[in-house]
Amino acid sequence: MPTLFLSHGSPMLAVQDSAAGRFLDALGGQLPRPRAIVVASAHFTAAPTHVGTAALPRTVHDFGGFPPALYDLQYPAAGLPVLADDLVRRIGDAGITVRPATEHGLDHGVWVPLRRMYPDADIPVVPLSVDPRGDAAAHIALGRALAGLREDGVLVIGSGGFVHNLGDLDWQHPDAPLAPWAAEFADWMRGRLREHDVDALADWHARAPHARHAHPTVEHLMPLFVALGAAGDAPTMRHLHQSHEFGSLALDAFAFD
Repeated sequence: MPTLFLSHGSPMLAVQDSAAGRFLDALGGQLPRPRAIVVASAHFTAAPTHVGTAALPRTVHDFGGFPPALYDLQYPAAGLPVLADDLVRRIGDAGITVRPATEHGLDHGVWVPLRRMYPDADIPVVPLSVDPRGDAAAHIALGRALAGLREDGVLVIGSGGFVHNLGDLDWQHPDAPLAPWAAEFADWMRGRLREHDVDALADWHARAPHARHAHPTVEHLMPLFVALGAAGDAPTMRHLHQSHEFGSLALDAFAFD
């Protein structure tokens, strides 16, 4: 299996026609069918690392101000406690402190993209947290603890946002051109991913142009590093998708093989 980084954007991605939504609609059928999915989500933030172990995780509507119909949507995928326990073991064996999260559900960073990719919700899903105070190197190490899952038919996804500054969104113009600062940051990141320059990526906050502007808080970029680490030591990057919304919300997607 490859590992994936997906930008999930607004929760409206679950229902609206968009370039990112159409990309996700096609993506599931282009991949080998996984036996299970592990999703490191920007909206599951916890320190230390937490793994969702629920057998029947609930659908969490962790957002406000959207149309009422969005709150009626359910994604009734089962969990897989045996796999969750395996994740806890693998992460602990890597020397990373980890805790089971027995009651954790599927936040919109998990179920919104999966609803487009696998609308039947018939593949078990295990959620994985990111540390909102952690750095890229720690999340790459977390991903590497999971690298063996690829050979066992498990799809590891990091779900976040490639450029994510909600304060700078142009809500009145969803089709506005990408702001220059956002484009410069995204171009730098794409180049380092293409070159597999892990040292530069691990130091993105200091080296990337407009890094603090692109990510005032880091939780939406950390899933990228989990996906990168979970692909092993020297993966090939495939740039699967590039689009943006509201002038600064970059919705890139990548596969690592």
